[in-house]
Parts: sequence; C-alpha cells; structure tokens
Amino acid sequence: MLTIDFPPKQIDQEKKQRLREHYDKLAPDRHRFRQKNHYYHEQVLKNLKYIIPPGKRVLEVGCADGHLLRRLEPSLGVGIDLSSQMIQVASTQEDTPGDGRIEFFQSDIETTTFDRKFDFIVLSDLLGMLLDIQQALENIRSACDEHTRIVIHYHSILWEPFLKAMAGLGLRMPGPELNWLSPLDVQSFIELADLELVNADRRILLPKKIPLVSNLINKYVAPQPYLNALCLTNFWVVRKKPRPEAKDYSSTILIPCRNEKGNIRPAIDRIPAFGRKQEIIFVDGHSTDGTPEEIEAVIAENPDKDIKFFRQEGRGKGDAVRLGFANANEDILMILDADLTMPPEDLPKFHHAIATGKGEFINGTRLVYPMEGQAMRFLNILGNKFFSVLLSWLMNQRLKDTLCGTKVLSKDNYAKLMDGRKYFGEFDPFGDFDLLFGASKLNLKIVEVPIRYRDRTYGSTNISRFRHGLLLLKMSMYAFRKLKVR
Repeated sequence: MLTIDFPPKQIDQEKKQRLREHYDKLAPDRHRFRQKNHYYHEQVLKNLKYIIPPGKRVLEVGCADGHLLRRLEPSLGVGIDLSSQMIQVASTQEDTPGDGRIEFFQSDIETTTFDRKFDFIVLSDLLGMLLDIQQALENIRSACDEHTRIVIHYHSILWEPFLKAMAGLGLRMPGPELNWLSPLDVQSFIELADLELVNADRRILLPKKIPLVSNLINKYVAPQPYLNALCLTNFWVVRKKPRPEAKDYSSTILIPCRNEKGNIRPAIDRIPAFGRKQEIIFVDGHSTDGTPEEIEAVIAENPDKDIKFFRQEGRGKGDAVRLGFANANEDILMILDADLTMPPEDLPKFHHAIATGKGEFINGTRLVYPMEGQAMRFLNILGNKFFSVLLSWLMNQRLKDTLCGTKVLSKDNYAKLMDGRKYFGEFDPFGDFDLLFGASKLNLKIVEVPIRYRDRTYGSTNISRFRHGLLLLKMSMYAFRKLKVR
C-alpha cells in the first residue's frame, strides 16, 4: 500500500477546490473527449512507450482515468490525481488488473511525498494545472532514486490559442486557466527543484489523423530543424541530482512602503521563518495614512523580532532601497514590496535559490502563473513583457519579468554593485533597473523564481502606467549606451 504524507504547506484552498470540482465534473466524459482526439493520444502514448519499456515501476501524477498508466504496462503502477471522481473512474475500469499491480489514489501532489521509489514518473499534460510547480517537483523527488527518470509531457505555448479554441468548440476537454509555460520556464523549474535535464524532444506537428499524411508529417517532417520548433508537444526526461548543501545564511528583509498602513501587520505575521536569522527593515516614504505609527506599534508588539524602521528623506523606491540596505546587517538582502502582491510565504524559495548556489541574483517573475483579478492590468502586462525582452537583450541574460519588486542578492555582492554604481550614475528612481544593470555589469548569475501574483488588499498602486513607462524606456535607452555601445 502506498503511504502518503501531507507535509504542512500553505496552499490556496479555494483555487484547489475549484480545480478539484472542475475535474470531478468532467470525469464521466474523460473517455469521450479522448476518443475525439484518439490519434493525438495514441501519438503521445507512442512517444512515452519509446521512453518507458513495459514491466517497469511507474508512478503517474495527474493520472485522470488511468488510461495512460494502464497502456504503459507497468509491473507496478501507481496513479494519483486531485479529483476523487477521476480516481473512481480509474479504479473501476474493466482493463484495470485485479491483482493489485495497478493502484489509484486520490491525492494532491503539491502536498504529497512518497515512501516508495519508482523507475519512471510520468507527468502528462499536468504542469499547466499546478498551483505550485516547484513544490510539486520537490515532492516528486521523494519517489526518486538515482536511477529514476521523470518524464514530463506538456504542450507548446505556441499552440495555446488553438487548444483554447478546440475546447470552446467542444472538441477537447475544457481546462482551467493554465500556467503560461515556455520550454525555458519548464527547465527553470527543473533546476530550482534540484533536478537535471537528461533529454528534451518535440513531437507531433499534425495532431489530427489524415490518412497517410499525418504519419508522414509526424515521422519525417516534425523532427526537422526549425520545423521542430512548431510541434505541439514537448517531452522532457529528467533525473534527480544530488542536492547541494544550503549555506546557513541570515537574511535582511527590506520592506519599502508608502501609504501601506493596512499591510504592515500582515507582512510581519506572514513572513515565515527561514535561514539562520532574520532582520526586517521598514523604510517609509512620506506616508500620510498612519503607516509610520503602525510600524512603530508593530515593533512594540513584537519584541522577539529584529525589526527596524527608517524614514526617507529622499524620494522614490530606489532611494528607500539604498537607505534600507545601507543599514542592513545580515548575509542576504531581500526586497519585499509592502503591497504584499508577492506573497511573503514565497520568500523561502528565494532564500533557498541563493543559499544552494543556483544563482547570485534572484529575481521574482509574475508572468508564469495566472494572476488574481486585477493584480496587474492588461497594459501593465504588455509593458512588462516588452521590457523583459528589451532587458534580456541588453543584459545577455534571460529575464521574464524585469519589474517584479522582489529581488535578492548577497550583502557582499550588493557592496560591489554599489562600488561600481558610478558607471551608471543616478538614473533609476525605482531601483529595479539599478540593481539589474549592476548585477549584469558584475556578471552575476541571475535566476528567476516564479511567484503567484496576488490582488492588492489595501491601498492603491503608486505606479503611473504611462509616465513611469516612458521613464523606464528612457532608462533602457541609457542602459543601451552603457551596456551595448561601449
């Protein structure tokens, strides 16, 4: 019998319940939708069978009605799925062996670890539905030994509009709002979870059966260079690698704020314990809503926590960051925006990434997971995507979200960045580009940690889309002269 753990972890129970109910409702129709796209599913199975020989111990995460797991012919098969109705359908299929060789369990991979090892672990069309991909991959590690191979199958982001249209026409099983994943995003998650990419492939250029034509194109045309990038499906084969020992760092968490009274207490309450020691620094930028008084009250109420408070004389977030970091005492410097749209509960992911040496400058990205409601307006999203492409080119390092406020680096590297700041000068009132360009100039390795961007619950944004957008563009042109024309 499979033993399943449920380690303590904060998850969005409301979103999880909606996802569970969505697939519970669709469970009776899973077979019908698969028949509508029989050729596509057979092609996926064919490629998985190429990777996974029969007679192996196989775990399928997100097994739905168990059809794929049964067709892989494992010597021992375990399927888990969030939907209890999907598991009910899987367990009652006539072709499920009655000898206990294949078992199905209702379970959430984001809160599940395993006491059993497998030869292969399959994640087929699952990544888009997960609320926390990194946590899911972390938990999957517990089912791996040094020989285990994790096989991930997920569709190309280029096909997203077509797949949505098919679902809208009833030709494909409808799904929830999906994570916006490129192949590079998937590889980033693999690295963040201390896994290692062994092989990557693209398959299926024509997912519908046209006699003779489909097989000809999928066998001989789809593998060709350049055309291969247009394929519907991506396959990654991954293995667990030795986990590097995390250094015992202490952290300074800097919270710049202006008119954020209602977020001060939740920030302190929600920051989890991590690292050797924590120092929390508030820097207030001329608030008029009672934010300074609230900070002082919170400090008085938490004598066991190392909380400091400074008032800005200058203006802008960049000035607040420099003031706070100048007074920081700990090994790692972290910025947490006071609006709490970046959940404080995600800070340990940033700490782990730098403590295990995955990167030297850890940048948050809000453009992987779907955002809540009005967390970011449409024009802001377009602006973020534009500046991510522009800065990736300027810095010669890939960045998906340049304007996420959460940025993490060591105190030592920040000191070097400040020493070289005269190269760029006083050009950035926000602080984001100042830090990113400085990190690029120092050739620090930049790694992004995806976060689920939340709605603001108190106050209003201090950002002007058009005025600040023009300023960001002006700063980018300035950086072009400093980084590219030299």
